[in-house]
Amino acid sequence: MKKSIDEVIGMAWSDKISFEEIKKKSGLSESEVISIMRKNLKKKSYIVWRKRVRGRFSKHRKLNKKRLNYNEF
Repeated sequence: MKKSIDEVIGMAWSDKISFEEIKKKSGLSESEVISIMRKNLKKKSYIVWRKRVRGRFSKHRKLNKKRLNYNEF
């Protein structure tokens, strides 16, 4: 179990892996990933991570698609 938590944390820290991809690989929703991060990271590390991923296009495939469609015009 610890290894899978470490893998989820690694995927969540990666800018190249979206929450949708994490869901496909681990079966965990975005809110479940956030909960794992909150429980397993130091408070300051969690805060830094949340600031990085909140609204980040690369972590949210839907936002990324909207941005790409917007830039086409």
